[in-house]
Amino acid sequence: MADRRVDLSALPKEVRDQLAELDLELSEGDITQKGYEKKRTKLLAPYIIQTPVEPPRQNDIQPPAPSSSSSHGPPPSSSSRYRERRSRRTHRSGGTRDERYRSDIHSEAVQAALAKHKEEKMALPMPTKRRSTYVQSPVVTRTPPDSSSGSEDETSVRRQSSVVPPQPMVNPNLQSPDSWINSTVQGSSTSSSASSTLSHGEARPQPQSQPKPQPQPQYKPQYQPLYQPPYQPQHQPQSSAHTAAVTDMLAHSRIAPSENSTPPPDVTAVAPPSRGPRVDLTSNPVVRGMSRGQSRSSMMETADGRGNIQRVPVNSRVSTKIQQLLNTLKRPKRPPLSEFFTDDAEEIVEVPQPDPNVPKPEGRQIIPVKGEPLGVVSNWPPALQAALARWGATQGKSPALTALDITGKPLCTLTYGKLWSRSVKLAYTLLNKLGTKNEQILKPGDKVALVYPNSDPGMFWVAFYGCLLAEVIPVPIEVPLSRKDVGISQVGFLLGSCGVGLALTSEICLKGLPKTPTGEILQFKGWPRLKWVVTDSKYLTKPSKDWQPHIPTANTDPAYIEYKASKDGTVVGVAVSKVAMLTHCQALTQACNYCEGETLVNVLDFKKDIGLWHGVLTAVMNRIHTISVPYAVMKACPLSWVQRVHNHKARIALVKCRDLHWAMMAHRDQRDTSLASLRMLIVADGANPWSVSSCDAFLNVFQSHGLKPEVICPCATSPEAMTVAIRRPGVPGTPLPARAILSMGGLSHGVIRVNTEDKNSALTVQDVGHVMPGALMCIVKPDGPPQLCKTDEIGEIIINSRAGGNMYYGLPGVTKNTFEVIPVNANGVPIGEIPFVRSGLLGFVGPGSLIFVVGKIEGLLMVSGRRHNADDLVATALAVEPVKTVYRGRIAVFSITVFYDERVTIVAEQRPDASEEDSFQWMSRVLQAIDSIHQVGLYCLALVPANTLPKTPLGGIHISDTKQFFLDGNLHPCNILMCPHTCVTNLPKPRQKQPVGVGPASVMVGNLVAGKRIAQAAGRDLGMIEDQDLVRKHQYLTEALQWRAQTDADHVLFVLLNAKGVPVSTATCVQLHKRAEKIAAALTEKGSINTGENVVLLYPPGIDLIAAFYGCLYAGCVPVNVRPPHPQNLAATLPTVRMIIDVSKAACILTTQSLMRTLRSKEAAASVNIKTWPTIIDTDDLPRRRPPQIYKPPTAEMIAYLDFSVSTTGMLTGVKVSHAAVSALCRSIKLQCELYSSRQIAICLDPYCGLGFVLWCLASVYSGHQSVLIPPFELESCLSLWLSTLSQYRIRDTFCSYSVMELCTKGLGTQTELLKARGVSLSCVRSCVVIAEERPRLALSHSFSKLFKDIGLSSRAVSTAFGSRVNLAICLQGTTGPDPCTVYVDMKSLRHDRVRVVERGAPQSLPLMESGKILPGVRVIIVNPETRGPLGDSHLGEIWVNSPHNASGYYTIYGEESLQANHFNTKLSFGDPQTLWARTGYLGFVKRTELLEANGDRHDALFVVGSLDETLELRGLRYHPIDIETSVSRAHRSIAESAVFTWTNLLVVVSELCGSEQDALDLVPLITNVVLEEHHLIVGVVVIVDPGVIPINSRGEKQRMHLRDSFLADQLDPIYVAYNM
Repeated sequence: MADRRVDLSALPKEVRDQLAELDLELSEGDITQKGYEKKRTKLLAPYIIQTPVEPPRQNDIQPPAPSSSSSHGPPPSSSSRYRERRSRRTHRSGGTRDERYRSDIHSEAVQAALAKHKEEKMALPMPTKRRSTYVQSPVVTRTPPDSSSGSEDETSVRRQSSVVPPQPMVNPNLQSPDSWINSTVQGSSTSSSASSTLSHGEARPQPQSQPKPQPQPQYKPQYQPLYQPPYQPQHQPQSSAHTAAVTDMLAHSRIAPSENSTPPPDVTAVAPPSRGPRVDLTSNPVVRGMSRGQSRSSMMETADGRGNIQRVPVNSRVSTKIQQLLNTLKRPKRPPLSEFFTDDAEEIVEVPQPDPNVPKPEGRQIIPVKGEPLGVVSNWPPALQAALARWGATQGKSPALTALDITGKPLCTLTYGKLWSRSVKLAYTLLNKLGTKNEQILKPGDKVALVYPNSDPGMFWVAFYGCLLAEVIPVPIEVPLSRKDVGISQVGFLLGSCGVGLALTSEICLKGLPKTPTGEILQFKGWPRLKWVVTDSKYLTKPSKDWQPHIPTANTDPAYIEYKASKDGTVVGVAVSKVAMLTHCQALTQACNYCEGETLVNVLDFKKDIGLWHGVLTAVMNRIHTISVPYAVMKACPLSWVQRVHNHKARIALVKCRDLHWAMMAHRDQRDTSLASLRMLIVADGANPWSVSSCDAFLNVFQSHGLKPEVICPCATSPEAMTVAIRRPGVPGTPLPARAILSMGGLSHGVIRVNTEDKNSALTVQDVGHVMPGALMCIVKPDGPPQLCKTDEIGEIIINSRAGGNMYYGLPGVTKNTFEVIPVNANGVPIGEIPFVRSGLLGFVGPGSLIFVVGKIEGLLMVSGRRHNADDLVATALAVEPVKTVYRGRIAVFSITVFYDERVTIVAEQRPDASEEDSFQWMSRVLQAIDSIHQVGLYCLALVPANTLPKTPLGGIHISDTKQFFLDGNLHPCNILMCPHTCVTNLPKPRQKQPVGVGPASVMVGNLVAGKRIAQAAGRDLGMIEDQDLVRKHQYLTEALQWRAQTDADHVLFVLLNAKGVPVSTATCVQLHKRAEKIAAALTEKGSINTGENVVLLYPPGIDLIAAFYGCLYAGCVPVNVRPPHPQNLAATLPTVRMIIDVSKAACILTTQSLMRTLRSKEAAASVNIKTWPTIIDTDDLPRRRPPQIYKPPTAEMIAYLDFSVSTTGMLTGVKVSHAAVSALCRSIKLQCELYSSRQIAICLDPYCGLGFVLWCLASVYSGHQSVLIPPFELESCLSLWLSTLSQYRIRDTFCSYSVMELCTKGLGTQTELLKARGVSLSCVRSCVVIAEERPRLALSHSFSKLFKDIGLSSRAVSTAFGSRVNLAICLQGTTGPDPCTVYVDMKSLRHDRVRVVERGAPQSLPLMESGKILPGVRVIIVNPETRGPLGDSHLGEIWVNSPHNASGYYTIYGEESLQANHFNTKLSFGDPQTLWARTGYLGFVKRTELLEANGDRHDALFVVGSLDETLELRGLRYHPIDIETSVSRAHRSIAESAVFTWTNLLVVVSELCGSEQDALDLVPLITNVVLEEHHLIVGVVVIVDPGVIPINSRGEKQRMHLRDSFLADQLDPIYVAYNM
């Protein structure tokens, strides 16, 4: 090596640094061994002491590479070149770029485009993935290798994957989990070798120091640290900047990094200590009333767009990623975007104003192009069968077909005599020998399926001609391999629509078909019942002497039906008439100048298209000898077709670009082949834009083997129009036709512009010759009426000719639009009467009437009014060095419609050995390249494991199925990158809020003019209490209890049930009174509690809790009811208990013995300080003592109890409830629900706060009814407990929570029959009220009603209640009054805070259910939260409430009166400035319904839409998380639950995955699509987590802020995090 002659220590420092960096790159696999040596040599060159080197021996010199690129860069030393060539022969790289798309010009353009981006140094956040998610599916060695990127039937050569040396250990210090944040994914960070791709794309294997590859470990640990890619230097020194070049032709063009690019600041701090999840609490609870300084952890405060301060842990890994994402989104978009579309009430999206600079066609109207006349030849047969009869009789020994075996050796030759005799035999058998003696199964004109493998052309020829002779219509199809074949049911549809009942096949093929266990052939999905007939000679009957097949002159009856798969995957049959088949053969004979007795080599599929037209039909017409090279042979020996041409001195060869490419790759193994005999090399896909380079490169290599430039004949064909154009074989020496170099920008607008200035976005196309003889051709606009194009406009080629398809069989409607097109001029006037056939090809007519094709209608992607060709995008993606990433060049490009436009999606197969880093880098570079060259944004780029995309029969990618898998969420990608921010440019205009400067009078007048009433509603009056006795009873609850203990001592107030439904404890009035007295005595004696002090009650749901509550009131203390900690989850639940105890300054804790032990246990000590608990009194075994006296409050305004609760936003709030409010509330509930002593209600609720606590502890004592108490946790062990209790006790009114309802719906929904059998009946239930502080869950209520209708539940029974912190019960559906009503409102208006009622089923409608009847004594009004003025009833606003049972205020320590006044005692800014209102913090509206109240007035219904704190303000619009979450949950069957929140104006969606982890990445595009489609929002981050990660509080509400904090603190352990660009 060079360094042996250099003293490294003597080198300048910068050279030593560059060498060290090179070593690092090599050790990290960023550069190949060869690239490393090349660069090292170059660095050391000036310092090497020159010694004479002997010239290399002749046989070591590499043959010159065909393209100019090989001349750049210093040549490697001869020994390494020899070693490299030898190793290359043994290891052909598995990731070789698919060369059909190869174009040096294109590659150069891509490199230049990437170089431009490289200077911007943009860091894209890389997705976070749990290591177990992506278990690479092994590429099974038995799977036939396949390449192909388009929908073409391409397949790469079988290659062993190249041996890659094991990666050396990387310095662990450089591998912090966050290090990749520094290794920015910019253009320059791919430091792959500059010469990693040969001029033909063959990746050079790295010379091995050790011959054996190290075996990779097969298992992966469940969780490794996320992403530990090696560190990458931020700033590359000048001389090594060109390491990022992608192909060796760019090795010389260095792109220096921008001089002033500084590395981004280091944002990788240590991760915060992990914290366990908490129930009912966010990670940083803000206590109302705690001063801000007390907030406990160091937090970064960020505004969330509504002015709320959000505290986020500073040292957070996720937030650095989001910061990166924000940086990428701040970057101005390159293509100038038209103004955002305005949001109209009617139309969401408006079409943008046309850009005046768009190129427009300027030429004159095209004149139809005429082919030369079809010559009349005297001996042309009257029908194709007649030609076969003639050759069979006169030239019987002449060879017709040679088939090859799997090794490429000739297997057997069919002569024309044999072909004729076997075909006649088959025709005779089909017509006479299939049924019993006298019945004929097949009649002339019947359709028959031909099922023959590609390796058996002989049997197919006999079957095809046998059918023609029997005058039955053959329908050739592919051999079905399994029930799951791609597109199998569509083929069945074709067979069914053609009326096929019989299938011909060979014996071997029949044996290979999938069978049922009984040995019958499987009934394939969607297929008609088929009778299978074997056509091997031994099964055919020789016809009698006098039988001759009937050969009529060709007429317009169908001769055969060729299948065609269309863009959407449907399969149609193109019927070709006998006369069209004959005329087409004549036209091909004339155009290609076929002569009798020539030899033709066919590599194409002989069942359809060019392989059939040339290799089966025209060949027989001209007595040509066809040598058929099957697909399998090509895989084993890519050169086989070239060898056949050489051995047989063939004159014609039928190939595709892939065959040219394969032969080129393998030609080094063959020295002595000659292609001098060829006069036509017909390139079947020569119409593809990227075929030029394949043809050129092939010519470069094989010109030395006698190939003449003029023999290459590209052609353009389609199943409908058959051959559209073909280049005629040239005369030696004449100049080759010119190329067209077109501007991609012009093409996207459908205009031909020769590209002069920007060669990066140019497309080079070759002509496909002239129109066929006897044909007439026009170019018409591809969409709309078939209007003739101008001369410089791209359009669809349409053909009028006798030699074309006639119809889609059995589909007259579609046929008319395709086969009977009459072109019109600019004024819409038809130009003639003759019908044309649409070819599906896009192109134009060039100089000299040469035809140029630039793409297919099927590959057309219409994005924002511009056309892009899928094949062009594939070519660009492949020019971005895919060697490390893409498996065999398999890339599919398609568009999906999301939010009123097509969105470009690319799916590629990832090589099994590709690293995360390489893949992500490749993806980000493809984005840049496509953006630069095609000026179109990619919506989604997905990589799937190798060999998992659905395949066409010849190994290409089945595009329509791939698209369907993608949309159904069945693609299972292993890497995905969504870029909605860049490509969705048609979002509605952000809403501009009106300034608040509108005066009150104008608002009032505005409402009156609009005919709207002010949105307010009220419950009925509470009424006066006449009887003095009752006044005393109802003044305080303590007095009520004492009165009941005296007057009705043995009346049972409470019954507590266990899981078996057995009453475990009951309490009569007197028992409850006595137990309360015991507890009051204990408080005063043991606890030495003073009047007015707070006492925490820590009890499981039961009667002890009720007794303790009244005990506190008897002792004059203020009870604070707290949910006990969960013994299995102390770490999460105990801190909340501790916090409430601390905040409420409790003097004492009342609890049970077991809970007391828990509070003092070692486990508790791990999460809180147990030494500082206040006095703990266990109330299980108290002595019988009475307190000296029972406390009576001096005034009813004194606090009765504190109600603590955690809101969904994680706010811990305690509110003060006065004695007056308690009795007013109890009275209100009594009136609404008609409660009195003889009534029984069942309660299945958590009794810790809000209305749940009131119903559990207070209402019975006030109203005297009996409460059957069912603790919700008991349902976990016995699901049917609640429902069977209702049935057993014949309960009329019951109260539950959403979580109870959900448990029953999910757990018992399927068991209604079982419940019925056990005698459970709910016909007694007249009201089942769900207690909640949220929008009613309509879907859950409906499904509950529907499921249990079978056991007698009335559909009218289920309703909801609504309460808030400021007023525990605002609405409650009572026993009287109208049923709760449902309205459908327009979601678009709702986002603007407007309420527009629409019909059920209207698009964008949202069903909302009334939240129950407003309670007696309650008034509500809808208010604008900003201006605090009343709103009309067509507006969404905050619900304000006025009622005698409003809470008195927040329980504060420092008395933050402003907060209190703001929420509890607030006045309207105008309208009625006297009344004091409390702000609920919920948005809603009031609607006057058609229903009548008891007093005859029309009923005003209150609808709650959502919590104001929870709403998301995005793009100036107001969104409710639940609406987005509902859409997300519908997106895929594997989404169990989801939650959304915003952070720095990015929408984050967290979804729980209930399927397997391989579904995780399928969810990302589906979630992004559904939110964009239904809510017009772009999702910023998608987080996929395990089930149960989204925290839900005791009321069944999601705690989104808690989730957000966990996400930002990186505590979710997500399966996958995708950052949408």
